[in-house]
Amino acid sequence: MSSLRDATRTTGYATQLKFLITYQKLKQACNLDASFESMSTNEISLRPAQETDAWVLSAIHIAAIKALPATFYTRKELLAWRNNRDKPDGSNILKNMKVETFWVAIEGDIVIGFARFIVDELIGLYVHPKYQGKGIGRALVQHFCNEATEQGIDKVITTASLYAEGFYLRLGFTAIQRAPHYLRSGVVVPVTKMSKTLTNAPK
Repeated sequence: MSSLRDATRTTGYATQLKFLITYQKLKQACNLDASFESMSTNEISLRPAQETDAWVLSAIHIAAIKALPATFYTRKELLAWRNNRDKPDGSNILKNMKVETFWVAIEGDIVIGFARFIVDELIGLYVHPKYQGKGIGRALVQHFCNEATEQGIDKVITTASLYAEGFYLRLGFTAIQRAPHYLRSGVVVPVTKMSKTLTNAPK
């Protein structure tokens, strides 16, 4: 984890503090369950991703997929899902940052998860395996929903892996249909198209 710690330190970090969302605020906004209660109120925050986070996000993406069992997808498909990489490469993430919104979850100064989205579509959600099961993914999804609500959007969508379908169902999403998803390598995997109505959206 020391490499993640070093990679997330930047000289301009202090200027990003105004973007931090404290856990206490998250708990009120997201109605997080008791799984977060064991954490200190100062440990987990969200902030907009910086370009200097790109390689760390790539590392989290690879680690999260490596930790998945070959239950719904074959090892070949899982390898393609992480772009056939064992080592992080943030170049594609840097490109995506130009057109997508990225938010990261941090513990102290260590990036431990991230979400990427465009307006009403949650494109990706990954949490490092060491930190899964602590409500971090839920907080990132709720932040995405809050951002959409503030823009007057009343429904959001996502494309869930078969592993994540149950997770999104618990957060109030509804499965629309199974569909093929084309990975960058050309490999096609089945996914579930899902949507959620935002009840607090302006009428």
